[in-house]
Amino acid sequence: MTTSVDLLVPGRITTRDAIAAAFGCGTFQGIEPADKAGKVFVYSDPSAGEEYGYTFDGRAEDDEFGPLYLYTGAGANGPQKPSGRNGALLTHVEKGRELHLFVAAGRVPGSGTMQQRYVGQMVLDPVKPYDVRRGPGKDRVMRDVLVFRFRPAEGTTPAWTDADRVPVATKSGYEIVDPEVAVPTPVPVPKQGGVKVKKTEQHTTAETVADIPAGQRKVLRREGELVTAFVAHLEAAGHETHSFQIAVEGEPGALTPDLYDATDHALYEAKGLTTRANIRMAIGQLADYRRHIPGDKVLRVAVLLPSEPSDDLKDLLGEEYVELVYQTADGFAGWPLAYNKS
Repeated sequence: MTTSVDLLVPGRITTRDAIAAAFGCGTFQGIEPADKAGKVFVYSDPSAGEEYGYTFDGRAEDDEFGPLYLYTGAGANGPQKPSGRNGALLTHVEKGRELHLFVAAGRVPGSGTMQQRYVGQMVLDPVKPYDVRRGPGKDRVMRDVLVFRFRPAEGTTPAWTDADRVPVATKSGYEIVDPEVAVPTPVPVPKQGGVKVKKTEQHTTAETVADIPAGQRKVLRREGELVTAFVAHLEAAGHETHSFQIAVEGEPGALTPDLYDATDHALYEAKGLTTRANIRMAIGQLADYRRHIPGDKVLRVAVLLPSEPSDDLKDLLGEEYVELVYQTADGFAGWPLAYNKS
């Protein structure tokens, strides 16, 4: 006899009905809370997004903190909000609920019922729980969508497959998005609770822990606060700001510059620390972004920093034709940008 614990073994194929019967949740939505069981079940079906024209769902490239799975939130039409079923994801830690991820795995033979492969227990990224992206709704109207960022919970070896990776873009292009000036509140990382771990040959990653160092969390939040302050500075001067979501044909995911000043046709990359490594990274990012930004005028690019860098780093930026703006006690030095290098 199959027990509720047996259903939550990474790699196991099951159905929504079986999960609902075992844990007391619904069967129709992508996000299904099971209040009495202390769980939230997430059903990801990347093919559904492709049908409407977006490809956000799936296993993203690993970053310095390990594996990452992206999941588009609830809401078929209109801008998605961090409330309702999406709120169930954002509050799963404070409410003591485990988060469990399933991926669609084809139909039950001879039936229209969709099978679900259990990937494993997840947690929201403890620094940045979600990104805001642009994508069409069921009505084909473009809107903001919430793309949640899942990390494997402690003790989980996810049942990833190559098919779980974020689909590549079928064509290049861009969408205008608002800069993400609001930094979601970081979430704590819960411990693994009562879920079996099953290692099989199809698992392609080692056991991981969603544990981003506290120092790095502070840096990333400082970066968000820096962008927030600079956007307010630009808007007070009457400038229009937004950013871009850039798709590159044949590549998964999207390029997302930090900030674009449409009034000044200038692109900014912000860093939370004024270090050589961060400035070198920003130079490379800006060189990549600028190739995809439209406009008749020459695009100016600039690094946005929380403090003044050394003279040698200033020289490096100048030699690469990258402007410099940094925060001071009473505003921002280096803005408005000079025109002598454009």
